[in-house]
Amino acid sequence: MNIRDSIPKIAEEMTKHRRAMHQNPQTAYEETFASDLVSKQLNKWGVKHERGIAVTGIVATIKGETNTSGRAVALRADMDALDIFEEDNKPHVSKIPGKMHGCGHDGHTAMLLGAAKYLSKNRNFDGTVYLIFQPAEEGRGGAMQMIEEGLFQLYPCDEVYGMHNWPGLKIGTFATRAGPIMASSDRFELLVLGRGGHAAMPHLSVDPIKAGTQIVQELQSLVKPSKTPAKSAVLTVTNFKAGTGAFNVIPETAHISGTLRTFDPKLRKTIKKGMKDLSTKIAKSHGAKIQLEFDPGAYDPTVNTPKETALCVEIGKSIFGVKNVDDDVEPCMGAEDFGAMLQEKPGCYVMIGQGEKSKSSNHSQGLHTPQYDFNDDIIPAGIEYWVRLVETALPAAPEK
Repeated sequence: MNIRDSIPKIAEEMTKHRRAMHQNPQTAYEETFASDLVSKQLNKWGVKHERGIAVTGIVATIKGETNTSGRAVALRADMDALDIFEEDNKPHVSKIPGKMHGCGHDGHTAMLLGAAKYLSKNRNFDGTVYLIFQPAEEGRGGAMQMIEEGLFQLYPCDEVYGMHNWPGLKIGTFATRAGPIMASSDRFELLVLGRGGHAAMPHLSVDPIKAGTQIVQELQSLVKPSKTPAKSAVLTVTNFKAGTGAFNVIPETAHISGTLRTFDPKLRKTIKKGMKDLSTKIAKSHGAKIQLEFDPGAYDPTVNTPKETALCVEIGKSIFGVKNVDDDVEPCMGAEDFGAMLQEKPGCYVMIGQGEKSKSSNHSQGLHTPQYDFNDDIIPAGIEYWVRLVETALPAAPEK
């Protein structure tokens, strides 16, 4: 890989910080350890920054040697961990039971922090870069909260960029695509309202379990197979709760919940309407009623804009080599609140491979699993990517 000589030493320092964050994981809006660590280092390097945006969020500002263009770009890293009991398979295992950096946000923070150190000492660009250290990506909408608190008014930028490690891609590779790359995520709660009674006299009751099981089975008819990944959808029921625990009681209600994921806004709207219509129809045929609600904190699809994606692809090729860059990676049904930032600004979200040949390696394990660990060997490439992105998007003004 093509990495400048000064970055590996910075990466060594960032690896120590990354492992400290890994040992002290905190979830949404509680990321004080990571936030304190980031602020301490930024102060050490004389980097101006503001704390307290979306509770624990930080935005740092680094100005280039010149600002003739008046342009600005923003780089974003997430900081939060997950509610997972980590497997004790690494020397820097979590010290907090039930909390774990199971998605590599500790690594994302470390790479952006490394870029901050380099750029604070080497301002070979024209314009301003904002470094966004974001809380609460994992299901709590930290990106949306920062936006609501005036992120892009306080720090006006022309473009915004995000990055994620990817165990499914081998180390030394890079992937992205123009258009949708991550799906929307809608959590739904469906309540089937029946009429309880004695199990020996079901004709006097309205059984919500019968209605609910039919609804669960027929919901899949709303998801049509598609040869185009961007037109795909996933509708998954993850919980079905009903009954009192007694063997001879028909319950009053059945509770069904799950997730809907799509890339296409029109398809998303169509399926949500279909869910309500289908569930109402089935419930009515049983003499029951339904209440269907979608979580207002839903994530929009993450959709990369073409011009900014082309820029990132070229930067990826310059670091990883042409053969190691996939510029049309298949979209992932996982969700990412960075999509909210791309609703506000043009930009691009990329994936950096971290998987190793050994399938048993912690670095090859899936995201959100107890065995997973961020691969520190990609920290130099991540720092180089951020630095080169700034220098390319904000090219230094020519000498007079």
